Amino acid sequence: MSEQHNDHRLREGYERLLERMQDGADELTWENLQKDLDDAVEFEAELEEYTKDELALLRAWVERDLKDMRHYMSDTGKQVASWLGIDIDHLTRRVAESLLSIADRSIVERERFDDDLEAARADYCEGEMAAPGLMACVHCDAQVMLHSVSRLEPCHQCGHRYFYRFPGKIVET
Repeated sequence: MSEQHNDHRLREGYERLLERMQDGADELTWENLQKDLDDAVEFEAELEEYTKDELALLRAWVERDLKDMRHYMSDTGKQVASWLGIDIDHLTRRVAESLLSIADRSIVERERFDDDLEAARADYCEGEMAAPGLMACVHCDAQVMLHSVSRLEPCHQCGHRYFYRFPGKIVET
């Protein structure tokens, strides 16, 4: 299987996980998020042929992005579009609706959720799938724009493998 085909399968899986989670429990607690994510991964395993490693990666990538989004929104009071660093109108409808729905539910349980997220915050690493938006290399601060759910490549400027989401400015795509 070609790497391009595999990236497409993983990108589609990532988007379907988000989509299945948008109708999750009304009360967004850490436990409910974990259950919604487990249910979405289980559904994905039945829908598509993924290896156990691929399913574990998909779950980890979606969980990482949701934790990072929630942490950013809690710390700054800003919305999903600001976290993504792009105009949300330019996302696919499916990704935008999923992220906005999950964000809306997370506002309800802000304080309880924040405590759980503090210890679980993750970095972005080359090879992982990530939600669209502006990323920056932790080594040289070179910026990389992800226009869709994409696999992170090593920094094009210095070759470093680790990134952080570069929040703030809304970039038109």
